[in-house]
Amino acid sequence: MKKWIQNTLAAHCNELVSLLSRFVDRGKGILQSYQIIDELEKVIQEDEGLQKLKDSPFSKVLQSAQEAIVLPPFVALAFRPRPGVWEYVRVNVYELSVDHLTVAEYLKFKEELIDGECNDNYVLELDFEPFNAAFPRPTRSSSIGNGVQYLNRHLSSIMFSKKESLEPLLDFLRTHKHDGHVKSISLAVDEQH
Repeated sequence: MKKWIQNTLAAHCNELVSLLSRFVDRGKGILQSYQIIDELEKVIQEDEGLQKLKDSPFSKVLQSAQEAIVLPPFVALAFRPRPGVWEYVRVNVYELSVDHLTVAEYLKFKEELIDGECNDNYVLELDFEPFNAAFPRPTRSSSIGNGVQYLNRHLSSIMFSKKESLEPLLDFLRTHKHDGHVKSISLAVDEQH
């Protein structure tokens, strides 16, 4: 991503400076994806010479941008080129330099919007990765955004493929009664078990 943006900066230097300067002129803040695209379209409409920017690779990159963090003279962009993949880049608008950022660097840059620059070496960082170690991960992009449905399918396939996993469910259903009657399962299930 960094190399792609550097190449686009070299090819369309004036056009991109015009666009990124608009972000910086707004002052510090967060721009959502629709605001980034709106600014691109405004720049193109205002100057006919910028039409080539519309079909440039940078325009396609901006369409995958989820947000932009603006702290003059920097604009940091969070890209999601495909599901489950994030990339972070920071552009110095005045020097036209591009830096690739790690997740931690991007989040620190984002926090500077509120806290200002912080040189504190003792920053709280939580790592929840060990909790996800045995957690199922979607492999198809069609599962993205359908987390509950994906988990239900995963859990029900485990539950019905192993008889011992049904035991706790049956125990749970047997214990829930109303006026002395089992409400959730019939006796036929108990007899088959």
